Amino acid sequence: MGNTSGIAEKKIIRVVLFDFGGVIAEEGFYRGLLAIAAENGLQPEVFFKTAEDMIHWTGYVTGRSTEAAYWAAVREKTGISGSDTYLREQILSRFVIRPEMLSLVDRLRDSRRNVSILSDQTDWLDELDRRSPFSSHFDRVYNSYYLHKSKRNAELFTDICAALDVEPAETLFVDDNEHNVARAAGRGLLTIHFTSVTEFMKRLASIGLSSVTAVF
Repeated sequence: MGNTSGIAEKKIIRVVLFDFGGVIAEEGFYRGLLAIAAENGLQPEVFFKTAEDMIHWTGYVTGRSTEAAYWAAVREKTGISGSDTYLREQILSRFVIRPEMLSLVDRLRDSRRNVSILSDQTDWLDELDRRSPFSSHFDRVYNSYYLHKSKRNAELFTDICAALDVEPAETLFVDDNEHNVARAAGRGLLTIHFTSVTEFMKRLASIGLSSVTAVF
């Protein structure tokens, strides 16, 4: 569930880093790929794992390749059909912003903390922001597509802390992916594995942030 106990006692949280899909919004990438798998008669979880690996393998998630190259690789590997536009929409339409999370972000910023996004996303994140604006709620949006480094590389967490001029132990990282949480914890960040909004609010209260969760 993350290393919230020991570090929280030693440091004041100055920065909060939120994942986007699965935390600030519903996880559209996962849900969209499951829908694509179902349409093509494929095992959903097997297809998801393949498509997830391919977005890293092709370099699309780190801005080193194109969306067209990504979908071409997925088609070749799995045999799915559908245009790039259609497949993209299956994913983007399922990223639904959670208003209660944006409200929490605003309260955290009001408490004079830096609150930023750290997301393994492609240029799709820009399109999502155009459809349902969210970036203005955050101090910064760190996107692997522009950073050319994903959360699969633990160095990224050290890089972000350095960029924000903050110690890892003063930084709270929130993600629904347990592997990302483990990598961040290994770099000394305070972490919370996000499983639901309700449980997340409880975790925040347990580490001394009850003031920002009081209205929920």
